[in-house]
Amino acid sequence: MRILGISAFYHDSAAALVEDGRIVAAAQEERFTRKKHDAAFPAKAVAYCLAEAGCGMADIDHVVFYEKPFVKFERLLETYLATSPRGFRSFRTAMPVWIKEKLFQKSMLRKQLGKIGGTKSWSGSLLFTEHHLAHAASAYFPSPFPSAAVLTMDGVGEWCTTSLGHGRGNTLKMLKEIHFPHSLGLLYSAFTYYTGFKVNSGEYKLMGLAPYGQPRFVQTIMDNLIDLKEDGSFRLDQRYFDYCTGLTMTSAAFHQLFGGPPRSPESPLTQREMDLAASIQVVTEEIVSRLARFARQETGETRLCLAGGVALNCVANGKLLKQGLFKDIWIQPAAGDSGGALGAALAVWYEYLGNARSVNGDDAMAGAYLGPAYGQNEIEGRLAAMGAVYSVVGDDDLIASTVDSLIEEKAVGWMQGRMEFGPRALGGRSILGDPRSPTMQKTLNLKVKYRESFRPFAPSVRREDVAEWFDIDADSPYMLLVGDVLDSQRLRPNREDTDLFGLDRLNVARSKIPAVTHVDYSARVQTVHRDTNPRYWDLLSAFKNRTGCPVLVNTSFNVRGEPIVCTPEDAYRCFMGTEIERLVVGNCVLRKEEQPEALRHDYKERFELD
Repeated sequence: MRILGISAFYHDSAAALVEDGRIVAAAQEERFTRKKHDAAFPAKAVAYCLAEAGCGMADIDHVVFYEKPFVKFERLLETYLATSPRGFRSFRTAMPVWIKEKLFQKSMLRKQLGKIGGTKSWSGSLLFTEHHLAHAASAYFPSPFPSAAVLTMDGVGEWCTTSLGHGRGNTLKMLKEIHFPHSLGLLYSAFTYYTGFKVNSGEYKLMGLAPYGQPRFVQTIMDNLIDLKEDGSFRLDQRYFDYCTGLTMTSAAFHQLFGGPPRSPESPLTQREMDLAASIQVVTEEIVSRLARFARQETGETRLCLAGGVALNCVANGKLLKQGLFKDIWIQPAAGDSGGALGAALAVWYEYLGNARSVNGDDAMAGAYLGPAYGQNEIEGRLAAMGAVYSVVGDDDLIASTVDSLIEEKAVGWMQGRMEFGPRALGGRSILGDPRSPTMQKTLNLKVKYRESFRPFAPSVRREDVAEWFDIDADSPYMLLVGDVLDSQRLRPNREDTDLFGLDRLNVARSKIPAVTHVDYSARVQTVHRDTNPRYWDLLSAFKNRTGCPVLVNTSFNVRGEPIVCTPEDAYRCFMGTEIERLVVGNCVLRKEEQPEALRHDYKERFELD
């Protein structure tokens, strides 16, 4: 039994294929089209999933879409009628797309699937699931828990913006919902917009900026924008927002409340933006904490699963773990809309078809390594066709030479095995560096990633070593939990350093691993497990043997505005367009100084800024 899940037409389109309950493949369309957050029908991702399963569209038993378009259209119409005539401009903008495409989504999906299968229209079983059920299913069914409370939080699906579910065995019962326009995701996105970042991609920048500020606007937010109850339910005062009736996120009242218009994108950051980021982060953490407390009381469960875009807020996740409300927390690595494709497929397998579910203590995501992989011969052929100069080395020499490069403080492009599913690079498509270097964070941001200087980097650490460096002793394979660097690994700050504010704090070394230590001593930890990524685990082990440090800087293999690399060609282009000094693809090692000068190119301006 093969089930193909699809998410599309908003942002981060994706496809996932489940075969007899096993997750065979999952990937975002952006990785193939090289268009960040690509919202188009995921034709290339579907084709990849079919190839990975060794089948065609004729072999698919069910295709399931991750939301219900007619219910979403109902929300659009009701919102317009409730706010008329103020919302006419946004209504007029949205209507042509809905009338031309989205109201006929069923026939459009069949035509697109037919193209892939070589027919005019695919005639098999086409199903639709609710958006938040897809999120919840993506969180619960792959989790290692026999039962769990399930929280989903995002911008909006059809109507739902926040939901509480209870998973037991092969059933997932939805218990409570909060509906549009009251949305934690849209609240956070309003501040993303107001501080000058792009909605649906800049939220993680806002989270990274928060430690530079002081949360002086928390009471202003609580007194004016949101009515928050003890159980975590809330209502937003729509006078301060414009997402229902306009084409922006915030209103004039919002701007007056916080002292001026939104920051212009790419303009200098001020203390106001930093304080706003700190404030909305505190408010978000409080809302998530109350929702989780209510979930614990309502379900009686000691385990919690999370999904939806808000679940990518790893700072809130880390603080929730430390509170001890739940014994275990598991977060879907593709927590945003891309993960809805997987959740929809799993919902069909378990809920619609009623198949049994068994757990063995491991999650079913296989480390999120669910994308394409390339054999050694194919890697060599593809690189040679591009004119690349490379050496082929054995496994031991590969690890040793990579460690040499890291110790020399070189930036290393690392492409190994299957591509990750979700927004995080987890050692399959990563840029690596030495965390002990006091200049690595600045170098990677400005000369390799071409992004804002304040952005932090994550540490990868062997699972067995994590508690010796961070105040977290739990699995965090998907880089979705933040912990603090232990006191024993910190450096005592100079008196002058303690008096610094804002971005002036950026270049102060705070620990023995300054490149992955944020200004508040926090770190977005990835635990590396030998069973899911043995080559990356071996690299960390070798680096520890040479340096005494089992940690590496791990950031996604791309530049700002570019999707994470997928193919050897993508990796080589990024390598040759940035100041990455070494590239390791499979068992091929490439040195920048040996590459043809004619193949170097300016990569900085190639992609639209996110």
